[in-house]
Amino acid sequence: MLRGMTLKHQNDPELVRELLADPGIWVVVGLSPNRDRPAHDVSRWLKVELGKGIIPVHPSAQPVHGERGYASIADIPDGTDVKVVDCFVSSEHVGAVVDDAIAHKDRLMIDAVWMQLGVVDEAAAARARAAGLGIVMDTCPKIEWRGVHSSGMAR
Repeated sequence: MLRGMTLKHQNDPELVRELLADPGIWVVVGLSPNRDRPAHDVSRWLKVELGKGIIPVHPSAQPVHGERGYASIADIPDGTDVKVVDCFVSSEHVGAVVDDAIAHKDRLMIDAVWMQLGVVDEAAAARARAAGLGIVMDTCPKIEWRGVHSSGMAR
């Protein structure tokens, strides 16, 4: 490797396929009742179209799509089996969310962190990988679903 050169994260297509195929629960950080935010539309799609359980996480802790909201990942009850922590926060704030996911990984059985389209933090991604979490960065499950679905994966 050349000195000073860093490796840029590349999403693993098999991990993306696995996360989208699994019926597990997605914690959606940044999800509020605001219908104008992308988190609202994507989380509704995850729940209605893919049949996933969702847990809204937002400082307001309001319910969304009929699901109880929590103010933070730390507030989610012990033993909840979380497949993915889906991050609808800015790149400058996602590191803290990733650190929370790492801190609660064993308690909540978290498998992966998904940073939404436009959300990039290479250092946070490296911390997640080092902690044993799968990482998807800078893409949206709705966008990835088109490719996964068209490649023959049945719902």
